Amino acid sequence: MTPLTDPSDGVPPVVETPAALADVVEAFRAGTGPVAVDAERASGYRYGQRTYLVQLRRAGAGTALIDPVPLPDLGALSRALEGVEWVLHAASQDLPGLAEQNMRPDAVFDTELAARLLGMERVGLAAVVAEVLGLGLAKEHSAVDWSTRPLPAEWLRYAALDVEVLVLLREELGRRLEDAGKAEWARQEFEAVRTAPPAPPRVDPWRRISGLHTLRDARRVAVARELWLLRDAEARRRDLSPGRVLPDSAIVAAATALPTSVEQLVALRPFSGKATRRKAEQWFSAVQRALALPDSALPSVRGPRGDGPPPPRSWADRDPAAA
Repeated sequence: MTPLTDPSDGVPPVVETPAALADVVEAFRAGTGPVAVDAERASGYRYGQRTYLVQLRRAGAGTALIDPVPLPDLGALSRALEGVEWVLHAASQDLPGLAEQNMRPDAVFDTELAARLLGMERVGLAAVVAEVLGLGLAKEHSAVDWSTRPLPAEWLRYAALDVEVLVLLREELGRRLEDAGKAEWARQEFEAVRTAPPAPPRVDPWRRISGLHTLRDARRVAVARELWLLRDAEARRRDLSPGRVLPDSAIVAAATALPTSVEQLVALRPFSGKATRRKAEQWFSAVQRALALPDSALPSVRGPRGDGPPPPRSWADRDPAAA
């Protein structure tokens, strides 16, 4: 395997001004063929899925790294690429954030979906690039805080490499889809991703608390719900990932113990840290609200039944033959 260590054209300067963006728009308008597109978020650090860096590469235009914080409207770039196929990996993850910058493609080729349709066992970008192209793509900066400013040079090199071989990868995967008789399947799947409406609000999003299934009665589930609602409001206000405000383990610990005083709450190990203790009265107020609820206002332990399939871990029990 040949490691990819440096972009072929070097690492371009980050585009941060309207004048620099105008130059990029004209360069990409004059380019040829598909355009490779990627976006970096700050998942695990910031609230929501805002885009903090947009990377593009097109033949004849080279690579561009655009900071959407000072340049939130990239509609001119999107219009310059009308009719051009965008090549993305896991497009469903990047398209919603790109749409916030007014970037909407007319056609998409999703290299992750292509890999899935071809039956590849590992479909992360580095794994697909290695298997299909024999190139080693480093991923050591994939989970960093992309809201950091200024962005470190090593992170920018990584970001530029992410779009370096996407078009080449698209060409090879496209040939394999044709050979497998799956090119039309892929086209329809890509179009479904491109035109997918925004996801509807999740019913009872607090039920995604890790470890919630260990709570066996409605009162404890109510405590978890109140703590989650308070955490979510605080995380939104501070623009922090909810887990950095209060981890799920702390929510479950409080719901399990049902503390009746601030002292009992901070005696729990997940609440013993300095930052958590400082806001202990705030967290305890959520516990009190749940403990004061009448039985009629308590949530169900199991939650509403969805219309999707059951969790994979339960398939063998639910229907062994189908599993």
